[in-house]
Amino acid sequence: MVHLTPVSAGTSSQYNIDLSDVGEDGAATPVYGSRFAAQALPKAEMPDAEMPKDVAYRMIKDELSLDGNPLLNLASFVTTYMEDEAEKLMADAFSKNFIDYEEYPQSAEIQNRCVSMIARMFHAPSADKEGGGSMGTSTVGSSEAIMLATLAMKKKWQNKRKAEGKPYDRPNIVMNSAVQVCWEKAARYFEVEEKYVYCTPERYVIDPQQAVDLVDENTIGICAILGTTYTGEYEDVKAINDLLIEKNLDVPIHVDAASGGFVAPFVDPKLQWDFRLEKVVSINVSGHKYGLVYPGVGWVVWRSPEFLPQELVFNINYLGADQASFTLNFSKGASQVIGQYYQMIRLGKRGYHAIMLNLTRTADYLSRCLEDLGFLIMSQQGGRGLPLVAFRLNPEDNHLYDEFAIARQLRERGWIVPAYTMAPHSESLKMMRIVVREDFSRARCDQLLTDIKLAKQTLNNMDEKAIAERQRHIQENVTNSGRNRRSSIYTGETHSLQGKTGKTHAVC
Repeated sequence: MVHLTPVSAGTSSQYNIDLSDVGEDGAATPVYGSRFAAQALPKAEMPDAEMPKDVAYRMIKDELSLDGNPLLNLASFVTTYMEDEAEKLMADAFSKNFIDYEEYPQSAEIQNRCVSMIARMFHAPSADKEGGGSMGTSTVGSSEAIMLATLAMKKKWQNKRKAEGKPYDRPNIVMNSAVQVCWEKAARYFEVEEKYVYCTPERYVIDPQQAVDLVDENTIGICAILGTTYTGEYEDVKAINDLLIEKNLDVPIHVDAASGGFVAPFVDPKLQWDFRLEKVVSINVSGHKYGLVYPGVGWVVWRSPEFLPQELVFNINYLGADQASFTLNFSKGASQVIGQYYQMIRLGKRGYHAIMLNLTRTADYLSRCLEDLGFLIMSQQGGRGLPLVAFRLNPEDNHLYDEFAIARQLRERGWIVPAYTMAPHSESLKMMRIVVREDFSRARCDQLLTDIKLAKQTLNNMDEKAIAERQRHIQENVTNSGRNRRSSIYTGETHSLQGKTGKTHAVC
């Protein structure tokens, strides 16, 4: 029952609202009653005066609410969930400068433990075998790890050429045209010529024979990818290794296991891609992807000191402690390294196996359901690749819309599912990709499938003109790329694969 309450009798008062400045804010002034709530946030210049901490927090928090929801961002491999205990440990270490080994020796020891665990996971030789044990270090991410590995391969090649009295000014590296852009950066920054094995409409990974055929006396190494960013497929590292041995070519392999390094060992442990192959000399992996740590942390491991030339390593006395350093930066937080250690001892091999198996099952389920909706699946299933689904529309269905239209339609529901074109020489293929991360449950998968079905139904009921107009509206008013300002200073470059071929880069 709802009770009506009579209004008490009393004197009424009328007043006019005064919109003039109410004066200085007091200690009791609410956030949205403060003068800051009626002003634009500083954008170009630091303000002259202070802002109360609760007001600064709320203003920034409100602005960040316009970001996408990380849980619905199916474009990225980056971890979006960690347990509360892990977050507390990482928060406790926010103020620790990891490079200060003298003051924070246990944080350094934790890094050493992580390197050892990862090296063993990759079947690195132990210290009592093959002339020395493996070496490794933490990095900000796989991009830095790849830069370091490229430098090591180049320097070792140059030293060999100098010793032989041969020219050493034209190094090159062989890789798939579907590599992540950090490989292009490494080659350009360190003056190494790129030699590409191009994808085809039927093959989305490197062809081992073509890769080995590109090798010459100036080749510093071959990059093989354990889980391409486009389709998640594992490149055949063993085939490249065997061809190099068969042809007696003294060329090393670096495995870019940014995404697959924490997946393959637990889903397909018999797959030979790591240090079990004699030509593999270095491997990088991202801890902030399937290593299940918040960004950014990466790892790089070398088979032995032989493949990390000493002249690249600096011995530094920092705050009273001698330390060996091979890095592109110096100061960095210890939080992510500690987070990685927590995950590795908290989950153990069985925990990682359970999580990766669930992700693989969810990806396989998603693949089957998308096939039922008429899509063509481009990624591997059954654990033969990363737990993701790459798919495209069937061209025989003669849709009036494309994959980009579906992606924009899903954006209205909050989902971030990227659409892009394949790597150079297969760029006529448009595709979409859904990354299955730890927090992508079967229930959320079903919700996504419902929205994909609804998006197709909506587009099927529209004519070509209406589709184009709707997509223009979404692009300009809903997606972040339509709203954000972009610098025009560096447009029109022609030195990258994107500049040369129009290549689009799959999100990492």
